[in-house]
Amino acid sequence: MATKVHVEMETEMNGNGRNGVPEMVKNSWKKRLLDFSGKMKRFTGCLWRTIWKAGREDPRRIIHAFKVGLCLTLVSLLYLIEPLFKSFGTSAIWAVMTVVVVLEFTAGATLCKGLNRGLGTVLAGSLAFLINYIATRSESVVRAVFIGAAVFLIGTAATYMRFFPYIKKNYDYGVVIFLLTFNLITVSSYRVENVLKIVHDRFYAISIGCAICLFMSLLVFPIWSGEDLHNSTVGKLERLAKSIEACVNEYFNDPEIKENQDKSSEGPIYKGYKAVLDSKSIDETLALYASWEPRHSRNCYRFPWQQYVKVGAVLRQFGYTVVALHGCLQTEIQTPRSVRARFKDPCIRLAGEVTKALMELANSIRRRRHCSPEILSDHLHEALQDLDTAIKSQPRLFLGSKKSQTTSNMLALAAAHVARYKQEKDHGVSLASVKTESSAFLEWKRKRVGREEAKENERKALRPQLSKIAITSLEFSEALPFAAFASLLVEIVARLDHVIEEVEELGRIACYKEFNPDDDDISVTCKRPPVDVTKNQLPSHAF
Repeated sequence: MATKVHVEMETEMNGNGRNGVPEMVKNSWKKRLLDFSGKMKRFTGCLWRTIWKAGREDPRRIIHAFKVGLCLTLVSLLYLIEPLFKSFGTSAIWAVMTVVVVLEFTAGATLCKGLNRGLGTVLAGSLAFLINYIATRSESVVRAVFIGAAVFLIGTAATYMRFFPYIKKNYDYGVVIFLLTFNLITVSSYRVENVLKIVHDRFYAISIGCAICLFMSLLVFPIWSGEDLHNSTVGKLERLAKSIEACVNEYFNDPEIKENQDKSSEGPIYKGYKAVLDSKSIDETLALYASWEPRHSRNCYRFPWQQYVKVGAVLRQFGYTVVALHGCLQTEIQTPRSVRARFKDPCIRLAGEVTKALMELANSIRRRRHCSPEILSDHLHEALQDLDTAIKSQPRLFLGSKKSQTTSNMLALAAAHVARYKQEKDHGVSLASVKTESSAFLEWKRKRVGREEAKENERKALRPQLSKIAITSLEFSEALPFAAFASLLVEIVARLDHVIEEVEELGRIACYKEFNPDDDDISVTCKRPPVDVTKNQLPSHAF
């Protein structure tokens, strides 16, 4: 009976084993398929959100994508249409490469790269044809040496010219195209007989590609670098205004409100001035591309884009003060809110007046008009005077303390604590000296390491304790953080004058309209800029 039960149990286990392995494999594949399906759904959702976000942030990106697709379709006709392919042959690929490389997001960038590419191609083709004409008059060996020497000299000279600041800034891409085209034509001319046809085909193909790119950039929903730079300057002024206002309001918030706020509350403040501080390279690039653009405004004025760069530099200097002001919210030692409340109203009023001034500057640039004559009104000076009066009304917080004796007593107490600690250590040594010399030596040797470690730990624990006693015992230390905050507010007002000066200079050079409260009847005061601000820009003959 026992043997039968044992056999039945073994048979059942073997059967489960044979059926269990496929079942486990099947479950494993199901789990993998479910995981893969979940990952694909998450990937699809993430991809769709990214596409939607990119188009929602700037709908012009969608327009630019369609323009690129249309340009590529047009140049592909050089291959698809038989008569055109017979005329250009394989050189039609240069038109496709030109569209891919030259067509940029803004019209200024497309003009810069397109004209650089065309100029580089023309110069390289002309020089290569001249060298080939001279080389064909010589023997085969001399011709090879001559071509090699020409490639070396031209390549060295052109590469060295790329280090010139003006060439590097404006014509670096053209020099690269010059090197590429020159070497391709010159080297291939040694094995190919009809070099002139190669030059013609490539030049025509590149010209067609550049013409299509310029047509799409300038005439079909154009995107101007100058407008982007103009709007960027307006946005930086508005972001700084919002950052200052949010920073001051958060500094004087009640404890209950501040505790309920999450860390994302610092986002608007940080993002506001960060966008300003990181704008140097963007401003310079937009100003460079804007200098290539034609005069497309209603009155055909050439706006001083380099002055926009100067305004951006002043705003970055202004933004450094806002960074320091924001740092006052995150210091280790904070002024008690009971002390802050005494200065809340004048600080908020002062920040509000600075915000109004920055917003007025932003509106003046946006509408291309001069600033309001009341941009530095009496309200700003009254707010400064109120803050000064509030600080002077609390002399004990800023000018000193009458409890200096208490401070000395606390420091003396800390020093006595150190002296008592040393005496205890000395007393321990004297007790050890009562013992016999051999036992004292063994005990000293045994406890030497532990005693030094304990002394070091005590010193480390005592040092911050003394520093904390020395700092917290100063009565006026509770007002020091607020004094730094108030001084930064005053510094912001002082730097606001520099921002206003640069914006007014921009309006004077660009012939901004006169200020009118109604903005209905606005006249233009000048027909041309009074000074030449284009001397550091590219020559206008390219237009």
